[in-house]
Formats: sequence, C-alpha cells, structure tokens
Amino acid sequence: MSHFAPPPLPSIQPTLQTVRLIVRPMTEADAPAVQALARDRDVAFTTLNVPHPYPDGAAAGWIRTQAASFAHGDLAVFGIELQDGGDLVGTCGLRLETAHGRAEIGYWIGKEYWGRGVATEAARAVVEYAFEHLQLHRVHAHHYSRNPASGAVLRKIGMRHEGRQRQHVLKWGVFEDIELYGVLRDEFAGGGILASVPALR
Repeated sequence: MSHFAPPPLPSIQPTLQTVRLIVRPMTEADAPAVQALARDRDVAFTTLNVPHPYPDGAAAGWIRTQAASFAHGDLAVFGIELQDGGDLVGTCGLRLETAHGRAEIGYWIGKEYWGRGVATEAARAVVEYAFEHLQLHRVHAHHYSRNPASGAVLRKIGMRHEGRQRQHVLKWGVFEDIELYGVLRDEFAGGGILASVPALR
C-alpha cells in the first residue's frame, strides 16, 4: 500500500462550471436568496444543520465565516447558481479532513428546484474538485434513511452504500437512522465535467 501525504490546500477557492451550473464561493450578496430558500421547512427537514425557523441574519453571518474556514482548511462551501438566469438555488460543500485524505460532502437545494438534477450535477462537480484539485483519497456522505432521494443523488455520482447507523442523530426531538456512502479516488469517474474559472473576488 502506498503512503499518503496530505497535499497543501490552494490559497483561493475556485469557481467550478458545469453544463448548467456555476458552483462558486459565496458572497454576502447571496444572503437574501439563502434566507428565502432555507426558511422552507421541507428544506430544513432534510438537513442536519439548517435550523427552522430560519433566523433573520443567519445567512449573512454564515457566509461571512466561509472564507476563513476555507483558508484554515476546514470547509469549502459553494453556492449553486444556474447559468441560465443566475439564480442561486442551493449550496454544496466539503468538510475537509486533509490529514486523513478525506472530506464529507453535503448539500441542500431550494424546494422549487427539486427533481431537476441540480444536486447531482453540483455534487459530482464538487467531488471531482475534491479528487482532482485537492488530491483527496476519499469522499463520504450520509443522509437520513427517510430521505431516499438524497441516496439516489449519491449513487448517481458513483458513491457506494456502506451501511446504516441506527438512531444516530437527533433531529427535532426524534432519533434518526442515517445511511452512509463513500467513494474512493480510484473509483470515481467524474467525466471531466467541470472547468475551473477564476474565483470570485
């Protein structure tokens, strides 16, 4: 088995472009769109960390933390923007653990954009970025067992189901089962769908 040496992280978070999407660093100008999308109860119900009701000002506060989190090598959070019209429709991010050559991917999409393949396209681009640009060895994810649509996204981007943790997290007073997924760098077939373009200033 070869030895893994964690590569240095880039100093600037890039923007990723796919066929339909611009997956980019977020700015405070995105706060009103995040506020509008994330306040939907159904969006919060599918995520671990999005609160409900969504507090006023929470989006701007969260966005302000992202540049420092990337610089420290902790998180890479991307806004998902439609190329056609420029609407922000959700977010996708990596919780980085570079010492172990891995990251956890997470995402949420505004309800009005569900069922359009947006999560799949954005997640595939972000996983490709993790492997090809960050040189990570593994990307993993989890979803609530009651949310099979998220599992379908993970399988479409090449992840394998690796197990279930029973009543592993507490969501709104209920202990929830979660499904575990992962993919290794040599298993992933990203197809070269993304192109890096200059990071937004």
